[in-house]
Amino acid sequence: MKKQYYVNGEWKSTTEYADLLSPHTKEVIAQIPQATHEEVEAAIDIAHETRKQMAALTAYERANILEHITQLFIENRKKAAEIISLEAAKPIKYALAEIDRTIETYKFAAEEAKRITGEMIPMDAAKNGANRFGYTIEQPIGVIGAITPFNFPQNLVAHKVGPAIAAGNTIVLKPASQTPLSALFLAELIDQTELPKGVFNVVTGSGKTVGDALVKSDKVKMITFTGSPAVGKGIRDSAGLKKLALELGSNSGLIIDKNVDLAQIVPKCVMGAFSNQGQICISLQRTYVMDEVYEEFLEQFSTLTNKLVIGHPDDESTEISAMIHPDEQERALSWVKEAVEQGSNIVSGGTIEKGIFLPTILTNVSATSKVSCQEVFAPIVLVNRISSIDEGIAAINDSDFGLQAGIFTNDILTAFKASKELEVGGVMINDIPTYRVDQMPYGGVKDSGTGKEGLKYTIHEMTETKLVVWNQQ
Repeated sequence: MKKQYYVNGEWKSTTEYADLLSPHTKEVIAQIPQATHEEVEAAIDIAHETRKQMAALTAYERANILEHITQLFIENRKKAAEIISLEAAKPIKYALAEIDRTIETYKFAAEEAKRITGEMIPMDAAKNGANRFGYTIEQPIGVIGAITPFNFPQNLVAHKVGPAIAAGNTIVLKPASQTPLSALFLAELIDQTELPKGVFNVVTGSGKTVGDALVKSDKVKMITFTGSPAVGKGIRDSAGLKKLALELGSNSGLIIDKNVDLAQIVPKCVMGAFSNQGQICISLQRTYVMDEVYEEFLEQFSTLTNKLVIGHPDDESTEISAMIHPDEQERALSWVKEAVEQGSNIVSGGTIEKGIFLPTILTNVSATSKVSCQEVFAPIVLVNRISSIDEGIAAINDSDFGLQAGIFTNDILTAFKASKELEVGGVMINDIPTYRVDQMPYGGVKDSGTGKEGLKYTIHEMTETKLVVWNQQ
């Protein structure tokens, strides 16, 4: 079925199309328009022309539009989840969970739209500030270029579209090439709201054509991107002086201290490592377990991992299905083979069966193996032994990434130590690094990127702070 892209409230066709294949069945599920550079520029022009109309909407009006989007997702929850499952091979129960989070994200955006305020500045606190009255106001910046990944094709889009609307900006969205159907479905929903036409636009096509046009356009005032460090750094180098928010992934680590309740911890670790086939920016990738509990943890962890239900993403019982592309599965397999050649041991998985990469546990993994030092983005987790908390902290920090990390401990001083010394954007105490709720500040350090997601925090980045000073003399 040939799809159309969405600009200025209209569905548009183009000359070239690309087949979209199901990651699970490998069948063609749609033909996706491949927009030309000129068509992307036209979408940017529309967003640019509509920016004053959007900025004129009141906070009440913007909040109502976002509440309507929330309600439309509630009404279309199952359909939206089925689209995710079809194009991303995400097991349906996890796709439904993503839509539930998407609903919450737009709800938070609606609430935050009413809280966008500046602050009073105590001008007379300065020697030369007498008789002056100062305050700031937050104003929309204009056109937002949003470039989104395949792994959460509704909720990670919501983290860009929701705050952009709340702040009074216009948007040109370039969805991931593997998951455009979710973005086009979002356009169908938004088309039913009172959002002015031209404020929200979806342009499908290659990253080189669509992404480059967004990044290089002087009319686009901010790029918000979630994806690989290599692409993110390329955006940084090409974007000029426009604002950037770059969420570039991680190889998230977890420390497990002695004297903890493994029966409570292990199920969380299995979920953190293998949910969505490990294709999550904060997927549990590196686990460092104290000597005293190492053997017992590994036994429980592997036992539970081997019970995961592998199958078709449509099946409500399925927990593991195909990764996003066969090439990605082959890459993951090659990384496991490299780790084994460097001395690692395979406890579970490490193979592809019936087109599905099996959940894989590795032990004794070198810090220089790709499965340790790069973002694996696959159902692979390493479990290494440590003899001290300091050793675990050092191992997690020995990384080019720093998005989130976690520690399970019953010692309050150990928890405080980890919270201060772990070089990451977020530390989860007594939880996996994969934990996230959508209103919290979310973003990393080092090669994990710049900027924060989380509605209030993103809105601040999508506005300009203007200072106003009145001289009362």
